[in-house]
Amino acid sequence: MSHDNSQIYRTTSSRVGKMMIIMLGICLVGGIVFFSMWDYWISIPPPVVAMMAGSSDHAAPAAFTGDTITQVLHFIESPDFRTLAFNALPGESDHNPTINMSVGDKVIFNVDNAGKSFHSFGVTSNDEGFGGIISGSAIALATNPLKPGQSGTSEFIAGEEGIYYYICTIPGHRDQGMVGTIIVGDVAVHGAVIAAPEPVIAAPEPVIAAPEPVVEAAPKVMEAVPEPVEFNGVISIPQGSGTPGCDETNECFIPFHVSVSTGEEIIWSNDDSAAHTVTSGTPSGGSDGNFDSGLFMAGGIFSVTLDESGEYPYYCMVHPWMIGNISVN
Repeated sequence: MSHDNSQIYRTTSSRVGKMMIIMLGICLVGGIVFFSMWDYWISIPPPVVAMMAGSSDHAAPAAFTGDTITQVLHFIESPDFRTLAFNALPGESDHNPTINMSVGDKVIFNVDNAGKSFHSFGVTSNDEGFGGIISGSAIALATNPLKPGQSGTSEFIAGEEGIYYYICTIPGHRDQGMVGTIIVGDVAVHGAVIAAPEPVIAAPEPVIAAPEPVVEAAPKVMEAVPEPVEFNGVISIPQGSGTPGCDETNECFIPFHVSVSTGEEIIWSNDDSAAHTVTSGTPSGGSDGNFDSGLFMAGGIFSVTLDESGEYPYYCMVHPWMIGNISVN
């Protein structure tokens, strides 16, 4: 009689269950370890890994210094409100200071409105306009700006090399000079264009001309202040009044000077594309408290009734070259 001496391995359902529990435990522990190191797995790979992944840029990544820079900025305006700036007017020390930082650095902006107009703040990578404000960098809004004397704080973290701009986000204020530059990293390495110096052209020798005969100039005739016109119901804030120039022809408010009776309603219609205010007082002296529309947008209206006779000058706190006057009889 022959015998089969081969071994036969058997198991039980209980043993299988124990093995499944052990395997499940291993999976759970591995998952916990993996996800606890999630920040490591998604961090920037070393250059060799980047090359293996097909990256075309084989340069070493920019250094992350993690420094914090504090920058104090003041909104200021020229006496005629045509030039706007941070800290100092053009040609003066600390005018629109340039900020140099590295990738990973943070700049904290402490901004205050030291002017007489409304302002708001933000950082953008756009080289023109007032859009594209980077999250976390805004202080106030164009629709709810900082009033004179108000202040705020924001921050900007440099995520990548390049040129950024801190600006006043009120439409038009950047064009009037409220813009500074933030340079992150060595932008010249990545294609920043540096303008070649202008060639120096020697000035021609001055030609001495014979003296012109002296002719007495006619006396200059001063333009008379426009007489008030009878009020026809509405004062218009015309298109384009948010840009300097309308003050030269007294057309920032149309009509510029109106005459009304006590108790008569006065209405302003914003027919411009920018937001404005109608604020009693003068740009140099500020609001006198008689009336103030606050900021009202394109297409909006504001009305007031004046019960005492007198002269009521007014202006726009966003665009202080815009002035008008009301004579109440």
